[in-house]
Amino acid sequence: MAHVPASERRPQLVRAAIDLMTREGVSAGSTRAIAAELGVAQATVHYTFGTKKDLYRAVVEEVAAQFIGQVRAASPGDGPFGEQVRTLVHALWDAATGEEGRCVLLSEFGALAMRDPDVREIMLGLQRAIEGTATEMLATLAATHGLTPALPAERIAVHFLSGFDGLTARHLIRRQPGEQPDRNTVEALDLLVASTVGLCLGEPATEDRPQAQGRARSTPRAQPQS
Repeated sequence: MAHVPASERRPQLVRAAIDLMTREGVSAGSTRAIAAELGVAQATVHYTFGTKKDLYRAVVEEVAAQFIGQVRAASPGDGPFGEQVRTLVHALWDAATGEEGRCVLLSEFGALAMRDPDVREIMLGLQRAIEGTATEMLATLAATHGLTPALPAERIAVHFLSGFDGLTARHLIRRQPGEQPDRNTVEALDLLVASTVGLCLGEPATEDRPQAQGRARSTPRAQPQS
């Protein structure tokens, strides 16, 4: 096989590891199996990553980057604040549940982190990145609408993400292949959006944006998916 620069080989190996672990689980991601997935020598994996921790970190960071990038790319539109939040939340939902196995893969790493200090360090970094992104997006959207959140944006982001993680896990456990979320999950997701919007609707930053008007226009309605 022709020589491939390390700058090209590394992302190839990360993609191979993600594909393999998505199909067969984190425990299946040995250096031998990943090398076989890409059709390279096992030594190539060792040389590229050095340790299993480095490999796990690269996998988690890549999957997380895909999620965050997909959400950031979603346009919230030009509607009321509540509807814009709802649009971004559903973009996050699609990113978390739409591609088979990716969210399950991160959940496996999360479970492993409870017993493995190295993986715990990696997952703490992921948690900080996701909470930081949610905080930034909420604060930016609120500022655009002239709203001062009733609580710090970071606390609202933690509240939202805690509920979102639970609903994601509920859906992934209950669903059959290709099945849409059940009515209770859909309604709970809309309730989570409504509570998050409610926490954001504090005093208006400017007098020309009345709080009551913002609240009346921003309450999302449940729209169950079939």
